Amino acid sequence: MARHDVTTRSKNGQWVNEIEDAPELSMSFRSREEAEQAGREFAAANGTRHVVEDSEPTGAITDGGDPDDPTPTAEAGGAPRNQSGPGD
Repeated sequence: MARHDVTTRSKNGQWVNEIEDAPELSMSFRSREEAEQAGREFAAANGTRHVVEDSEPTGAITDGGDPDDPTPTAEAGGAPRNQSGPGD
């Protein structure tokens, strides 16, 4: 691939545009359609190729943040355990 070619693919439940030789320019999207459109536009603006890798979306975003973050858990009443309620 040439410098700044764009590859649109499903990754960890999201659609991403990975930019060859420039990972800082890579972006993620909620839908395949958004990612494809942005990938086409980036490639057209930079004179590079845009490739879409076919993949079935999982429907679940698995990027949960930092592994050391506490996992919110709902208790009775629906309030997450790691948050204070009114008056606390």
